[in-house]
Amino acid sequence: MSEGRSLLVYVIAGEPSGDALGAKVMAGLIQASGGTVRFAGIGGSEMTGQGLVSQFPMNELSIMGLLEIVPHIPRLLRRIDETVREIERVQPDIVLSIDAPGFCFRVARKLKQKGGVVPPLVHLVAPTVWAWKPKRAEKIARFLDHLLVILPFEPPYFTRHGLATTYIGHPSVENPRGDRAAFRARHAIPQEAPLLAVLPGSRGGEVSRLLPVFGETVARLAARHPDLHVAVPAVPSVRDAILAAVAGWPVQVTVTEGAGEKADLFAAADLALAAAGTAVLELVLAGVPSVAAYRVNPVSYHIARRLVTLQHFTLPNILLQREVVPELIQGDCTADRLLAALEPLLSETPQRKAQQAASALLFDMLGGNTTPPSRVAADKVLEIAS
Repeated sequence: MSEGRSLLVYVIAGEPSGDALGAKVMAGLIQASGGTVRFAGIGGSEMTGQGLVSQFPMNELSIMGLLEIVPHIPRLLRRIDETVREIERVQPDIVLSIDAPGFCFRVARKLKQKGGVVPPLVHLVAPTVWAWKPKRAEKIARFLDHLLVILPFEPPYFTRHGLATTYIGHPSVENPRGDRAAFRARHAIPQEAPLLAVLPGSRGGEVSRLLPVFGETVARLAARHPDLHVAVPAVPSVRDAILAAVAGWPVQVTVTEGAGEKADLFAAADLALAAAGTAVLELVLAGVPSVAAYRVNPVSYHIARRLVTLQHFTLPNILLQREVVPELIQGDCTADRLLAALEPLLSETPQRKAQQAASALLFDMLGGNTTPPSRVAADKVLEIAS
């Protein structure tokens, strides 16, 4: 850091989960620096809430699937070049990229290849080399300076290739506890009525593939439980698509936005149906018994299944090495199977109790009883930048 000026951190996030994590780390940096740190970069609404002016809309980077990304490649390549030029122009003290490896790693590699004075390149959230393509660990060690990981078993995959790696804990353990009664009162949901949280994902492709089968499942569940209510937390980029899809559902559906509403919903919900991803771990940590589901383009799925060696898809099951959360993926993601998995979670069954027991175990395993992960990350960023 140059004498006489405040620290400038260039932060890159490419999807809503990275935006949420980036906002937490930014808050930690502001606190740890006494409010003197400055930011530039790319992020969404939560990072802009911490003072970031995004270089371009983050949702341009939120694309999922091996084939789905193909039409967007020219624009993504252009954005990579623009980001490299902007980093060279503003000369930050450090670059902190968060998840979105397809974009972030190309930016980092280009910066290193251009040579000259390059700020320290730190990446938060490791690529899942333990699930597929393990040789990526050796490759990223060539252009990253430090890796911050969020799962306890990850460091050895990278340190063996000489990449400095720090385990910070999982950011989901920092999620605030919400207010069950307030959420239900605010949205006219009776306190004793069963409430299903539906989380169809944060990308347009996820929402379009999952909401039809989720809607059919909700209709069948409501036929058995006429007092069922449904709530869907939405990010701005898919809110309109969600509103259009749920308009025809035969139940009262509350669509919410914002971190506060989401926390209150997790406190108020009796069970959840969610796209397999970070949301499933968040739900389990919040004590909400859940069912995970996912569908992608059939060709993308076929390719991925040949590459991925894991037995489970969701983090709770991967960490516990057993299926606590039912996973219904691709061909198994049908209304019949989703209904059969959800039904036992509405009463005090062994399935519901097993998920509730897993919540406390995972909270401790992921750093919930130590220094908050975002503060660990912020302290490490300041240490490296200094």
